[in-house]
Amino acid sequence: MITGKREPFTVQISQTAIDDLARRLDRTRWTDAVEETGWERGTSVDYLRELVEHWRTRFDWAAQERRINRWPHFRVPIDGLRIHFLHVPGTGPAPLPLVLTHGWPGSFLEFEELIPLLTEPGAHGGDPRDAFEVIVPSIPGYGFSDRPRQPGMSNARVADLWIALLDHLGHRRFGLQGGDWGAGISTWAARREPSRVVGLHLNYVPGSYRPGLGPTSLPLSPAEEAFLESKRRWGEEEGAYQHLQTTRPQTAGIALNDSPAGLAAWIVEKLRGWSDCAGDVERRFSKDQILTHVALYWFTETIHSSMRLYLESARTPLQLGADERIQPPTAVAVFPREAPSPPREWVERGYNLQRWTEMPSGGHFAAMEEPHRLAEDIRTFFRPLRDEVRR
Repeated sequence: MITGKREPFTVQISQTAIDDLARRLDRTRWTDAVEETGWERGTSVDYLRELVEHWRTRFDWAAQERRINRWPHFRVPIDGLRIHFLHVPGTGPAPLPLVLTHGWPGSFLEFEELIPLLTEPGAHGGDPRDAFEVIVPSIPGYGFSDRPRQPGMSNARVADLWIALLDHLGHRRFGLQGGDWGAGISTWAARREPSRVVGLHLNYVPGSYRPGLGPTSLPLSPAEEAFLESKRRWGEEEGAYQHLQTTRPQTAGIALNDSPAGLAAWIVEKLRGWSDCAGDVERRFSKDQILTHVALYWFTETIHSSMRLYLESARTPLQLGADERIQPPTAVAVFPREAPSPPREWVERGYNLQRWTEMPSGGHFAAMEEPHRLAEDIRTFFRPLRDEVRR
């Protein structure tokens, strides 16, 4: 429920907070590392020293803040939490409302390059008839949305907040798009309000998604069996962060909230490991891009609250009932360097899958890594569905 007025919002970090960060970076206490192990055992200490030195001496938060404030920001109280969101109108004859939802360790900043491709397609080589009105909320506990102080803020609960936000904006029909947590939140919203969702576009299949396998279900295909095994192996080799954040987020949150270098190490490892960068994170993200994301978590003190979403969402997994399907038309864009992706038949068991695109490059952070490819796939998917919004 909306409990107050929507208000414009400006990003403005105090000089006191900026000065405190500078002092902490100056006093970083460095650990040693086993020689010649690089990134094998976690974040490279050598690379992190280089990144922190850039943060200390060359990174300009004020310039990033000015760039961020080019977008129209708002906050609105919903069920006692102020929810931050971007609301960017489209340029075209009938822009379709589209909610873009970010993941972890991301934020609304993931969509900076994608937004104009969707709101102003005519200015970027596309058709103005494909324009969207883009809404980019910040998940509670991320960025400039309030940090929940009560348990229960899961993906399913966030989906309810998004529906309330769309009601507030006057949108009866709309599209949904997301990766990582954004895929789970968007799926929950489509599950809750199927008649209102024109289409659901995902660049990640939610990790907790399980189709309802009943007595009449087809047996798992070899590809599905292989996927479940690869997912199990990935969890053993790469999933320590997930297990910690699902079980004891507070312990790590205390440490990372107190150390900017530690926070940078936690986040940059994922930017490198989950992107299509061939081991060189700066093939995909500049130091300034990396540090803008890290600084957002630092200044808003949201690393701990962002981690709590793992614990809360594990308590409400996306387990479908027997023969249940997510009803709205669904598209999945598969990027090759994503975490283990299920085969098409696994997705078709639980989604009304209408489009399946295997991309030639890109990883987990698709909106940042491959904004043009992602934008074109979104436009193409929604093109035949647009008439639905008028019904």
